[in-house]
Amino acid sequence: MTVDPVSSAADTLHARATRKAMVRLLPIMLAAYFMAYIDRTNVALAKTQLQADVGISVTAFGLGAGIFFVSYAFLEVPGSLIMHRVGPRRWIARIAVTWGALSAAMMFVQGEWSFYVLRFFLGMAEAGLYPTLMYMVTVWFSQKHRATVVGFIYLAPTVALIVGNPMGGALMEFDTALGLHGWQWMFLIEGIVTMLVGVLVWFRLPETPRDASWLTAEEAEILSARAAGDGAGTGNRIKGNLKHAFARPFIVIVALIYLFNQVTNVGIVFNMPSIVEGLDIHGSFLIGLVSGSAGIGATVGVLLVPLVHRRLGNEVALIGILAASTAVTAAVFVLSSSPAVQILLIVVSMVFVFGTLPLFWSVAMARMSGLVAAAGLAFINTIGLLGGFLGPYAFGLAEDATGNPAAGLYVVIASSVVGVLLTPLLARAVRGEDATAAEAPAPVSR
Repeated sequence: MTVDPVSSAADTLHARATRKAMVRLLPIMLAAYFMAYIDRTNVALAKTQLQADVGISVTAFGLGAGIFFVSYAFLEVPGSLIMHRVGPRRWIARIAVTWGALSAAMMFVQGEWSFYVLRFFLGMAEAGLYPTLMYMVTVWFSQKHRATVVGFIYLAPTVALIVGNPMGGALMEFDTALGLHGWQWMFLIEGIVTMLVGVLVWFRLPETPRDASWLTAEEAEILSARAAGDGAGTGNRIKGNLKHAFARPFIVIVALIYLFNQVTNVGIVFNMPSIVEGLDIHGSFLIGLVSGSAGIGATVGVLLVPLVHRRLGNEVALIGILAASTAVTAAVFVLSSSPAVQILLIVVSMVFVFGTLPLFWSVAMARMSGLVAAAGLAFINTIGLLGGFLGPYAFGLAEDATGNPAAGLYVVIASSVVGVLLTPLLARAVRGEDATAAEAPAPVSR
C-alpha cells in the first residue's frame, strides 16, 4: 500500500498543531468552566445553613437552585449570537467578571426572594458560556478530536465536584469569622477568584487559530481547515438558516435527551451534600469531601466514554446504553440500605451521566458549523438547561413529600428511562440527516 507523503506530512502537522492547542488553549477554557461550575453549585453546600440562618425551606431552595437555569436558558441563544459578533474572548471575560461579582453578592441573601433574585441574575450573567466553549471547539478542532476535547472540557465540572465541595466546605468552617457566616465567606472568596479568571481570559485566550502567537502560520491554517471540514452546515446568517440551527429532527431529539440527562445530573449534584448528610455524616468539610466522590465517577466517565466511543464508533447506541445503566444503578440505590453502597452507587451513576455528555455534543457538532453552530449548540444547551431547572425542583418536591433527601433517586430512574426511549428516535433522525446531507440545499452564507 502506497502512502501519500503529502497527506502524511499534513496529518503530522495537524497532529502537532492539535496537541499545541490542547496544551495552550484548554487550560484557560477549563479554568473558566471550573469556576462556573463552582459558582453555580456551591449553593448546595449552603443548603442546610441557609435554612437555619435565613429561613429558606427545602422546596424554596430547590426552586432557587433551579431558577438559575431559567434565566440562563432564556438568554442562551441571544448570548451566543452576541458572542459570534464580539468574539469568544470578550464574551467569556465579560461573563466571568459579572457572574463572579453576582456570586460574591450571594453573601447578602436575606430570605427566599433575595435568594431567587440573585440566582436568577447569576443565570443571566453566565448565559452563553457553555455554548461559547463548544463553539470554540468547532473552530479549533476537527471532528475526529471533538469528543475527546469535549471530554477534557468536562474535566472542569468533574474536578470541581471533587475539589470544589471540600474547598467550599473548608471555607464554610470560617463560620463567625469577622461576624460572617461560613456560607458568606464561601460565596465571597469564590466570586472574587472567578473575576480574576475573567481577567486571565481577557489577556490570554486566543479566539481562533490565527490569533494564537504560539502557532505557526501553517499550523493555524491546517487547524482552521480541518475544523471546518467539508463546510457542510456552514452559515454566517441566521436568516435563511433557522431550520439548520433549530428545527432539524436530530437536533430536537438530542436536545430532549440532553434535557432528561440534566434532570438527573443537576438533581444529583445540587442534592448530593444533603443526601450525604442524610446518611448520618456530619461536619461541613467531611460532607463536602464525601460529596466530592461523585466527581470521581464523573471524571472517569468523561475520560473513559470517549475511549469506548473510539472503539465502538456508534455514539447513539452508547447514549442509550449509558441512560439504561443510570436507571439500573438508581434502582439498585433505592433497594439498598447500606450508606456505603448507596454512595458508591451514586459515584457509579455519575460515570454514566457525565460520560454521556461528550457524545451529545459530538453528534451535533458533526452536522453544523459557523453561526449555525453558535445558534444550534446554544439551542441544545437551552433545552438542557430546562432540565437543570426541573432536576433540583423535582428533587426538592420528592424530599418534601417523603422527608428523605435520597427520594430524588426516583426522579433519576424516571428521567433515565425516558432517555432510553428517545434513543431509537435519535438513531433514526441521525440516519435521515446523514442520508440527505448531500442533497440538502447549502445554508445561506452572506
